[in-house]
Amino acid sequence: MRLLYFLLLLTPVAANTQSLPILDQSPGRLHWYRLTTPHFRVLYPEGFDTTAQRTAQRLESLYEPVSASLNRRPRPISVILQNQTTNSNGFVTLYPRRSEFFAAPPQNPNLAGTLDWLDLLSVHEYRHVVQNEKALQHYGRVLYTLLGNTGLGLPLLTVPDWFAEGDAVSTETLLSAGGRGRIPNFDLGMRANLLAGDPFNYQKAVSGSYRDNVPDHYVLGYLLTTYAKQAYGPEVWSRVLNRNYRRFPWPFAFSASIRNETGLRVEGLYRKAMDEWTEVWKKQQESLTVTPAATFPVRVEQDQTKVPVFTNYQYPQYLTDSTVLCVKSGLGDTPRLVLLDKNRRERTLYVQGFPNDPGMLSATSAKACWIEFGYDPRWRQQIFSNIRLLDLATGRLSRLSHRARYLAVALSPDNTKLVVVETTDRYKTRLVVLDAVSGKRLKTLSNPDNEYYVQPRWQADNKTIVAVALRNRQKTIQRIDSQQDERTDLLPRANENLSNPQPWGDYVLYGSPRSGIDNVYAVKVTSKEVFQVSSRPLASYHATVSPSGNRLAFSDFTVGGYRIADMPLDPAGWKAVSSAAPGIRQPVRYFGPAIDSTLLATEPGGRDGRRVLADSVKAVTAYVPTRFRRLANAINVYSWGPVFGSTGQDLTVGLNSQDLLSTTQIVVGYTYNQAERVGAYFASLSYQGLYPVFDLRFQRGNRNTSLYVDRRTPLDSLRSDRWQYNQLTAGVRLPIQLTQSKYIQSLSASAYYNYLQVSGYALPVRSITEVGSAGALSAMTYGFSFSRQLRQSKRDVGPRWGQAVSVTYRTTPFGGALTSEQWSVQANAFFPGLGKHHSLGFRGGYQQQAQGTYRFGPAVFYPRGQAYVSDTRITAGSAEYRLPIANTHWPLGRFAYIQRIKAAGFFDGAIGQSPIDVRSAQTGALLRTETRTRNYRTAGVDLAFVFNVLHLRTPFEAGIRTIYNTNTGEWLFQPLVVDIGF
Repeated sequence: MRLLYFLLLLTPVAANTQSLPILDQSPGRLHWYRLTTPHFRVLYPEGFDTTAQRTAQRLESLYEPVSASLNRRPRPISVILQNQTTNSNGFVTLYPRRSEFFAAPPQNPNLAGTLDWLDLLSVHEYRHVVQNEKALQHYGRVLYTLLGNTGLGLPLLTVPDWFAEGDAVSTETLLSAGGRGRIPNFDLGMRANLLAGDPFNYQKAVSGSYRDNVPDHYVLGYLLTTYAKQAYGPEVWSRVLNRNYRRFPWPFAFSASIRNETGLRVEGLYRKAMDEWTEVWKKQQESLTVTPAATFPVRVEQDQTKVPVFTNYQYPQYLTDSTVLCVKSGLGDTPRLVLLDKNRRERTLYVQGFPNDPGMLSATSAKACWIEFGYDPRWRQQIFSNIRLLDLATGRLSRLSHRARYLAVALSPDNTKLVVVETTDRYKTRLVVLDAVSGKRLKTLSNPDNEYYVQPRWQADNKTIVAVALRNRQKTIQRIDSQQDERTDLLPRANENLSNPQPWGDYVLYGSPRSGIDNVYAVKVTSKEVFQVSSRPLASYHATVSPSGNRLAFSDFTVGGYRIADMPLDPAGWKAVSSAAPGIRQPVRYFGPAIDSTLLATEPGGRDGRRVLADSVKAVTAYVPTRFRRLANAINVYSWGPVFGSTGQDLTVGLNSQDLLSTTQIVVGYTYNQAERVGAYFASLSYQGLYPVFDLRFQRGNRNTSLYVDRRTPLDSLRSDRWQYNQLTAGVRLPIQLTQSKYIQSLSASAYYNYLQVSGYALPVRSITEVGSAGALSAMTYGFSFSRQLRQSKRDVGPRWGQAVSVTYRTTPFGGALTSEQWSVQANAFFPGLGKHHSLGFRGGYQQQAQGTYRFGPAVFYPRGQAYVSDTRITAGSAEYRLPIANTHWPLGRFAYIQRIKAAGFFDGAIGQSPIDVRSAQTGALLRTETRTRNYRTAGVDLAFVFNVLHLRTPFEAGIRTIYNTNTGEWLFQPLVVDIGF
């Protein structure tokens, strides 16, 4: 994300030559409204008024508490409430400056815990607004004055993203009775690594790994920022940022600023923090009495060093007493259903698409069901969640819903019914009973208090449901009679992050962090007695009972990932605990050493924030809504001033505009080409609020051209000319997303009109690919493309299965001095290589260009290292094999960290054919027309390195390409830049 700033710096230059990017929009039919508070502008779709009022009031109440510890009062900002998606997310951006909340609460309890989802977003995302505003000082303010929001990119780049996310998680934890800092699952990976005696160096902790579980920047940042607050005071980060933004923005300015405040560079702070957390977690382990369990044998991929690759086996469901169905995923595997047994057999039953993971799986001995995302073909902010049902005997897969909003699903023991958690586009939740064959609604259960239900399950009677219920920051487990629509709380309501209820006889098993470690507990339905069932070193989740009722299986976390473990199911061995839920303070402080009474009391804004979030907002009409019309607000300038082009040849000054709903993009400016010493004005517009996208571009400027006009040896008649041009491009495109499974699929169709008019061209000749003295070109371009590729794991070096095809047709149907016609087709096919993560690709293309007075540029690929020759017919083909060489952990001081070495071998070929007139040497008369055929062949090897620089988390990929031209016998060596982090 940090290098996205660099990409945005280049936007005006890119606008000169290509269409503006497709943005994420909600359906164009929506009517939008706006609430204006002293510090926020809350935009929301029609019908979302109650939730919008509540969110606006909550944001305004949190303005001071969230800002306090960074000593910065941000300018008013727009917050957009998206209610057409089932993806639980939120973000803050400067392009343009806004925040978006996706109003779909997550089912996985390890994300929101006991907090209301929009409350969590209000604290976490607004903290990012405060962080960004903190950069608006000293040289950051100067850059903002010169460049607008893009000018804040440089100072923000000097701050690692672990700080941004870690500080936001710390804030959500300190300002509430919940937050991810109090959820043991949040730091589970880091805890496992440190207790295993395997602390990574700082470079690896920031950059990641293709083999090991390296916790993400949220976890790393939370542990570092909270440790520093405890050790050096709650406002230490405000002082660090002030120092950082006063410094010259050199790569290690942030580390130097930390050293000024703490006496430690960032690497030293990391080591001190990890030592502190290791000591806390070791003390936690000393008091444990571990319940023994045996793990199911699994097949885990090994790296080239024979070290196991991080792999998870989660959400077990017994099929028989000795076999379980679970979900396998990891660095080398996309999510898939696998069958495990005690005889060391592992069998993949089905590779899932893109699950909307609720932290559970439901299966009987006959069928399994889960939730997958379903995408609207056009509107990227409209994402559904649909039910998938797999027949385990036949392998037949059914989709039982279409364009639904289901977040979790459970199958009844008799395979006749489903219970789903449904979220509406009004931020309401309900339990719905469906027919398991047709997906038809059988009953919608009442929910007058709008409780948020999590991870429901059926009891053995096929009519009673158990589920976690959340209301007002308190959870319980409810037992619900689906026929009578009656419910009973089985546990006292409390701020306890309950999860994964699993009925068994007179008990309901469930997950709880009450001891400081997530483990399996049980409540006896008749007496409400509570027992601790499992006590594992790190965590145990997702309890499931064998058909005989004699065995209990669960997900057991290890340093190598989750494994499926099981143990005898014997209530006599369970440990009785108090039925009262634990308070925040425990002898084992699982939420970390920094979240103690001292820091809670001294955190600026902490007391006020906890008071605000403890209140239940009544959502009265405090702010008067006004209509927000897209076209009336289409112009929203967010950056201006000079930017540098990616070629280093262009200097551009321009304005960038994008409306808040991402429907209208406008870029206008002036660009100067330093090579030709000429400039051009340009303007680009893309309107994306309708089903097709409409694009318009105009350029007016000068060019300098130098040509040898005699075309004979010796070439001694080089002449130059300066001329003017006007270029207009207008068209329509239709981007369609078709992904509904493990294959990423898309389709695009487009039609563009291009007019290029030249004046002042005085050279007697022109290149056939230039307008020159002919005056004007008026052409049409039609395009169609389709792509279908298998979803890749992190360790894959390329697509392991997939197809793609593109067709282009260009013509000059309007007459004039310049005439041409070109059509082309190009296709790609990908196959698995010899190794698990290898990729074999083939590419073929054909292009035909009619003889005329103008030649279009190439529309198919050409052999690498071979200059393009515009033949009338071109047939091209290519084969490429990609493979990983080594997954490394090589720090090169503070400046670079090499994660991976990759290689590829390729062979490219092309056959070009053109008609040649053979004329008499004496008279010049045409004797015949012959076809001239040219063959081009190149082969080569790529060697690329995936690496991080200057402690940036976003990886780069670069190397060298060696090309051998079989026609000329020449070798060519080229720098290879595969990915620069965009």
